[in-house]
Amino acid sequence: MRWLMLYARSRQVPASLAAVVISAVAVWALARDGGGEPGDPRLPVLVLATGAMAASIGLSGQDLALDRTAAIRWVPRRAAHVLLCGAVVGAVLLTVQAMGEPMATTAFVVRNSAGLMGLVALGAVLSGGQYAWTLPFAWLSFSFFAPPPTSAPMRVASWMLLPPGTAASTWTALVLAVVGTAAYALAGPRR
Repeated sequence: MRWLMLYARSRQVPASLAAVVISAVAVWALARDGGGEPGDPRLPVLVLATGAMAASIGLSGQDLALDRTAAIRWVPRRAAHVLLCGAVVGAVLLTVQAMGEPMATTAFVVRNSAGLMGLVALGAVLSGGQYAWTLPFAWLSFSFFAPPPTSAPMRVASWMLLPPGTAASTWTALVLAVVGTAAYALAGPRR
């Protein structure tokens, strides 16, 4: 049990969790005060993206050289870290919205938290843990300002905002989750 506490502290899990909870409560307060229209996916996507970006700080340790020379197997731990972060980010939103107005369906939350954590993990592989947040931030920014998704490439580009039954959004999130988690588990964060 001690190793789990040390691992959580080295990955800045308490700070990440606090940021996830604070962002979810802030958006819940906005939704409660009429800050968003009913059925508007932007607020829940903002909570999930903020949570995934906050969790990204834990995708690299204090010393990458030390991580790479450790006597433990990192592949399952890295995969578990990404999957657990995605589950926590989604669970926080579902818990907060259970206390007030429903902002998104469970299928929407699961799809987006999985896809966003895969995107964060891919960002850690490509840019390192400290810049892992840039990939989901850029994709989210594009999604918010993109034209309406009338073509297949635009549906893929705006997958975060589409309803949960949309095939393009589901497949995009699934591919991002699998590819990002596998790449991070096998390669680890960039130095």
